[in-house]
Formats: sequence, C-alpha cells, structure tokens
Amino acid sequence: MSCGLRDVLSFETAGTPAVLVASSAFVQAADVQAGRLGQPEVRRVFVAHPVQDRTDDELRAAARAAVDEIVAALVAR
Repeated sequence: MSCGLRDVLSFETAGTPAVLVASSAFVQAADVQAGRLGQPEVRRVFVAHPVQDRTDDELRAAARAAVDEIVAALVAR
C-alpha cells in the first residue's frame, strides 16, 4: 500500500493528477498512511475485496464499475 500511496503523492507533487486505487480491505491502512505522510486528503478509490482470485472477466467488470469514480477523483480539484 505505501508504495502505491507514495507514487500517487509523487505524481501529485509533480503536478500530475493521480488517484490511489486499492482493495476495500486497505481503507484504514490508506487513511493512516496518508495522514502520516501529511496528505490525509490524497485521492483514493477502493474496489471490492478480494481481487487476486477474480477471473479476467470479473476484473474487467470491476474496472468498468470503478472508472467513473476514478475519473471523478482525478478531476475533483
């Protein structure tokens, strides 16, 4: 989680909008880490957990379901 969050913060610092996309199992971890990194408002979207055992078709459907929320997070500022 921390690598993904740090990547998002690096992009944001460079002026490129970014959003963390993570499994819903990591909501609390993302909140804590973002706060500790001094960026509690970092953009993030959570998808249903678990991810690793889904079929390709299930992953595609999950991505389609999340894309509007991801785009909204990217343009929200």
